[in-house]
Amino acid sequence: MDLYARQAQNRRRTFAFLLLFILVFVALGLGLDVAGYGFLAPGGEPLPLITLIALTTSSGLALTSYFGGVRLVMASLLAQPLNIELPEHRQLHNIVTEMALAAGLPQPRLYVIPDPAPNALATGRDPQHAAIAVTQGALDLLDREETQGVVAHEMAHIANRDTLVMTVVGVLLGGLVMMADWGRRALYFSGGRRRRGSVVAFVLVLLLAALAPLLSRLLAMAVSRQREYLADVTGAELTRNPLGLARALEKIGAATTPLRTATRGTAHLFISDPLCRRATARGDRLGDLFATHPPLARRIAILRGLAHGAPT
Repeated sequence: MDLYARQAQNRRRTFAFLLLFILVFVALGLGLDVAGYGFLAPGGEPLPLITLIALTTSSGLALTSYFGGVRLVMASLLAQPLNIELPEHRQLHNIVTEMALAAGLPQPRLYVIPDPAPNALATGRDPQHAAIAVTQGALDLLDREETQGVVAHEMAHIANRDTLVMTVVGVLLGGLVMMADWGRRALYFSGGRRRRGSVVAFVLVLLLAALAPLLSRLLAMAVSRQREYLADVTGAELTRNPLGLARALEKIGAATTPLRTATRGTAHLFISDPLCRRATARGDRLGDLFATHPPLARRIAILRGLAHGAPT
């Protein structure tokens, strides 16, 4: 698939995720109206008030994830804008400038996450609104070639519009967790009126509230894994140095300290699993199902294989 086809595919997937998110929210609201408040039942509520609240809330979250995703992600990670007065920050700025020119992309906004765990991520709905964040641990641990490989990987995500999908999914994951908690609480507090509604609707609401966050997280993991291989290869093409990224991934993989501000909702945005979960390293079918990233050993082997044919 060429670059423009992948970009178009990612745009379609993003809007499909947004629509699905709104529909799930509305379905939960309608289920609560029927199961807890007797909507459509004799003597029940005349208006689907919970459904209207769900529609308004989900639409607001969807718009926020699309237009304000970068701000929300960076705030959740306690990321700080680059301080060009610091030598390591100035070097990062120079590397990103080089890679932006090589990729033919606008200069993204740059942030540093004050955490000793080495990692990096890219986010944003398009190249004009993109941002790259690198942890302080990565700046301290990686040399210039390795940092260049990491930045090129993130630039590849921006060029492919992967950041559009993953930023939206990251914000909506938090919304789905909130939705599940809201649904359980609403059922609990409507207990006295529950007899008005349908038992079937009640059971469906419970299942939806319980399964929606899990299913959405599995979807985010699957989408993220597919993109990492392509970003590795594209990043290696930008730098003409696959070994730089391979060495960076080896050093990042050797770190065993989780990134403190990362969550399950943002883990898929990083170049490597920031939570240091065992599932990412297993490489078997069960591990692949629950991992946000492909195994680092597999990614490193592919990059080292590319290096045999790379110009020196």
